Amino acid sequence: MQTKTGYYIGIDVGTGSARACVIDHNGDIVGLASENIGLWLPEQGYYEQSTSDIWRCICTVVRRALDEHDISPSLVHGIGFDATCSLCAFSTETDESVSVTGPGFNTDRNVILWLDHRAVKETHVINATGHKVLRYVGGKMSLEMEIPKILWLKNNMPEETFAKCQFYDLVDALTHLATGGNTRSFSSMVCKQGYLPKGVEGSVKGWQEDFLQEIGLADLADCGFDRIGGVNGENGRHLNAGEFCGTLCEKAASELGLRPGVAIGGGVIDAYAGWIGTVGAKVDMKPEWASNTSSDPTLDGRIEAFTRLAVVAGTSSCHIAMSSDPIFVPGVWGPYRDTIFPGCWMAEGGQSATGQLLKHVLETHPASRQALASAESREMNIFEFLNSQLTGLAAERGLRCVADLARYFFFYGDLFGNRSPLADSNMTGSLVGLSSDISIEGLAIHYYGTLEFIALQTRQIVETMNKSGHKISLIFMSGSQCQNDILVNMIASACNIPVVVPRYIHAAVCHGAAMLGVKAANVNSEGTTVDLWEVIDALSKPGEAFYPTEDEHERALLAAKYQVFLDQCQRQREYRAIVDKATNF
Repeated sequence: MQTKTGYYIGIDVGTGSARACVIDHNGDIVGLASENIGLWLPEQGYYEQSTSDIWRCICTVVRRALDEHDISPSLVHGIGFDATCSLCAFSTETDESVSVTGPGFNTDRNVILWLDHRAVKETHVINATGHKVLRYVGGKMSLEMEIPKILWLKNNMPEETFAKCQFYDLVDALTHLATGGNTRSFSSMVCKQGYLPKGVEGSVKGWQEDFLQEIGLADLADCGFDRIGGVNGENGRHLNAGEFCGTLCEKAASELGLRPGVAIGGGVIDAYAGWIGTVGAKVDMKPEWASNTSSDPTLDGRIEAFTRLAVVAGTSSCHIAMSSDPIFVPGVWGPYRDTIFPGCWMAEGGQSATGQLLKHVLETHPASRQALASAESREMNIFEFLNSQLTGLAAERGLRCVADLARYFFFYGDLFGNRSPLADSNMTGSLVGLSSDISIEGLAIHYYGTLEFIALQTRQIVETMNKSGHKISLIFMSGSQCQNDILVNMIASACNIPVVVPRYIHAAVCHGAAMLGVKAANVNSEGTTVDLWEVIDALSKPGEAFYPTEDEHERALLAAKYQVFLDQCQRQREYRAIVDKATNF
């Protein structure tokens, strides 16, 4: 595939920061910058942001990435956005932001973040309908999704304020700002909002009017659903990933330090950008695992991609798989059609908090400060330090493997609810094996138990997806947690599936977003943008493979711990039922 010589920018808006990644036409990252985003917590479980603040951060990181590496703006051909699946509110009259902060609704914070849990009641109301659209979001909506958040705003905003609100997913809001409001495209909001593409379950317009009526949002169907994106091909556009959706307007270009007219590719949710930036990693598998991947260059790469699970691990972990036909998996969001490739279906499992869980465990243990000080004195980060503690202790005690250190330590870590495969926001954590040990060694054991929980729950998600019809035989993992060899090796061993880590561990999401810009800016001989899989295949770099352990002792121990994990998972639900029955709750 031939691409224009020059540069392309990927902009990633995560939970806590905005990042800009500049790649050249070969896919090499030549510039990278990051800036923290403001986050407000007005109440327990409420998380809010501001598109004004986010846009300011985006402008800062783009300018910094260009300036620090002396890249001429005139050589930038394309730009792509990804962002968290967060809800944005704007005025239908002025296109200015509308506050989501009750009770006064008088701040500049117009974003309800994905992890905001305010819409508990609204989510129950929606799921009680049993509407057919729920089948396409994993069986029931999560309170992390956006329709429950919109319903919360309707129930809590002044009526006249809500009536003048239009709603965007964050990535589509950023595209809207970048084009100067010249386009009303939607590429990610349609995933998780009760939207059925044309032809699915008899859908004609995508948005389901009867569903909106049933849950109390009938007014969103007025004027061709224009307040939530419109009807594809009529008063709105549903774009596949990277499709050309417009060009950078003069105002946005000036703020970003770019030239007007740069091509913009249809954006995606950050996890899907991670899929794009991860599943194309090149790797030569060990002979015994060679059947898990194909060496036939004539085979359409997308067919092989159907067997690859992308695990994008940051604050949370998203488990994304693609299929040629819709596959329904309990507790796994989707299947969503046309989000990446036309006609292909995406399924998204996930762990609501993995990075956040590790952070919580480390910060709340009595030995936290002592461990941080020890890590700093050895010029290590906390994970490197604890990993060295674990390997050192195992060697000192003559143990077969590190796992033997936590042989009778059983930690179940759904401290933030369960996204997949239970889809139960009431799930919490449990621990068997608690002692009075408050030393660094005690912290290391608890830390290891947390890694073990993350790995075992990944196995639970993979097994649930494969039992439902997926054929996952390789895991491609990216994100900050990939720097942790103990965790990556444990995931491979727990799932008995090799794990491939791409070259750009920390920037895979940004790298994927930049590929959207490459697609949008390069047109083939027929006048259409180049195929996205060709972009992925051409610009992805070699990765590193981690293989399941060959130690039978360690395999047996992990298998036993998995049985305990499943029992802990089920047992707390039984305990809740016992208490509820006794108290007629």
